[in-house]
Amino acid sequence: MTSRRFLQSIRESRRRRNALVVVPFALIAVVTAVDVSVPPDVHLGPFLVAAPAVAASFTGPRMTAFVGAVAVLAQALVAVTRTSLNDLNHTYQIIALVLISVFVTFFAHLRVRNERAVAQLRSVAEAAQHVVLRPLPARSGPLRIASVYLAAEAEAQIGGDLYAAARTMGGTRLIIGDVRGKGLAAIGEAASVLGAFHALSRQRWQLPELVAHLETSIAPDPDETAPEGGDEPGEHDPDLAESFVTAAVLDIPDDAAEIRLVSCGHPPPLLLRAGEVIPLGVRVPAPPLGLARLVITEHTAETFGFEAGDTLLLYTDGVIEARDRSGSFYPLRERAASRGGAGPDALLESLCTDLLRHAGGRLGDDAALVAIERLPAPGDAAPTPPSGLPGAQSA
Repeated sequence: MTSRRFLQSIRESRRRRNALVVVPFALIAVVTAVDVSVPPDVHLGPFLVAAPAVAASFTGPRMTAFVGAVAVLAQALVAVTRTSLNDLNHTYQIIALVLISVFVTFFAHLRVRNERAVAQLRSVAEAAQHVVLRPLPARSGPLRIASVYLAAEAEAQIGGDLYAAARTMGGTRLIIGDVRGKGLAAIGEAASVLGAFHALSRQRWQLPELVAHLETSIAPDPDETAPEGGDEPGEHDPDLAESFVTAAVLDIPDDAAEIRLVSCGHPPPLLLRAGEVIPLGVRVPAPPLGLARLVITEHTAETFGFEAGDTLLLYTDGVIEARDRSGSFYPLRERAASRGGAGPDALLESLCTDLLRHAGGRLGDDAALVAIERLPAPGDAAPTPPSGLPGAQSA
């Protein structure tokens, strides 16, 4: 999805540049025609310098130099038409136009070189995104999955939000999370969580054990974080105490119409069922990953029904905390209720369009969404929509 948008933006930029090429030539034509027709004491030749200057803002050095050459020829034509090339006033105008054209051509060269460097950095960032934040599979057993990542920074490809899925012997395991903070530190923390999840998720542990091992694997090393003077780790280190990841970790078995969920301080997933949106709030939430070392924690998985035809929507707080001009938060639950039933891809596409419209085209924080639909088993009849969500059970 990111690659398509990137390539499309390049093509649109090229089309705009090709359309704008006519502007400097039209400017030359207009200035030349008017300069020839005005009284002799009026000189409009200096306005020709605008043509190569405008061209340098969006074209390469070759086209800029060509526009400058055309402007010089136009100035020479005006000189011959009005007086002669030996006229001192026109001579100085031509010399000044040549020098300015050389300068702006050089600046166009610098601009193109910087644009290429930025494009290379963006391609590297996109490659890093696919390494760190691997695309989720479109199918995993009886599940159909779609995901989208919306970076708050216009030039960014990745940030502190994360999601991943892993196929296990009995079903699918997923994680969605949000690293506190922004920048390279948040990206590094997200990569650490994702690496640990991919390494641990295929082990034959129950979900609470998996989350406990995730907590251990990303917790900072006390020997590295202990301050000088022999104090306890983290006692006088506010950055250590404030480094954490909210996460929701799920098991979705293939042969059971249920979800097992451990929530580590993350917003509750939304279950879309027959036009109804049901938040899956756990009774015993765990602290965010990275903070469990500060309290005595026993991770508990809670079970919810997830039947054929249901869609599960996972998201990060960048979605529900997006504000419009009046300061109102994005009403995800209400908007999702009117968009369910069309499939995960269509659901996320509609929600993303609506979210960006709500936020005025720019988000204040990174946002990630994952939609998961359970498909009917082959040969099963369409399920009758239940009247409500079965009560959660602790595991």
